[in-house]
Amino acid sequence: MRILLAEDDAMIGEVVHDALRAEGHAADWVRDGAQADTALATTAYDLLLLDLGMPRKSGLDVLRALRAHGRRLPVLIATARDAVAERVAGLDAGADDYIVKPYDLDELLARVRALLRRAQGRAEPAYAWGAVRIVPATREVTLGGQPVQLSAREWAVLEPLLARPGRVLSRQQLEDKLYAWGEEISSNAVEVYIHGVRRKLGAGLIENVRGLGYLVPPSPADGGEAGGGNS
Repeated sequence: MRILLAEDDAMIGEVVHDALRAEGHAADWVRDGAQADTALATTAYDLLLLDLGMPRKSGLDVLRALRAHGRRLPVLIATARDAVAERVAGLDAGADDYIVKPYDLDELLARVRALLRRAQGRAEPAYAWGAVRIVPATREVTLGGQPVQLSAREWAVLEPLLARPGRVLSRQQLEDKLYAWGEEISSNAVEVYIHGVRRKLGAGLIENVRGLGYLVPPSPADGGEAGGGNS
């Protein structure tokens, strides 16, 4: 998933940015509110991790502007402002969740996963399609109960497609979930990683939609089994 981290503390930002990338997310990091506004206006994100006490423009003002424009992007506020009134203000301005610094990194990542599930209309911590099952918290992938090893980029392609079967994602949308700012994008990257997923989990798992992109079908064509394939 593509996540924007808005955090002006260099030490915290580096740790959280690295943790998000280790979880398989494409994470962009900005250090003030004005940069956050620009990033939100130019890039499609799946979640915003927002500090309140940023220079140039406060996190609360960033959040209010985001909601004023009708953006439904999940927002997790992470800040040292622990007064009840501050938490209430953030939630009333449109935040979906709130965590107070200093926080446990594992808890932060769990809250990120929960918000991403909620945004996709899911409550369960695992996604299943026929014999394929993935667990975002651990990045575990199984086929017919047997573990399958996916690369980080194969996972980054598969997760958003499997999270919402039947929804088409364009090549550009998948590239946005694969690469953060400054990373070089090869011309056929999406096709390469989708080929890898199909080879490991079955040719029928990800379908091409001509001229539009890719999707995981709403249900397996054979009623429940996704076999291995070489497509």
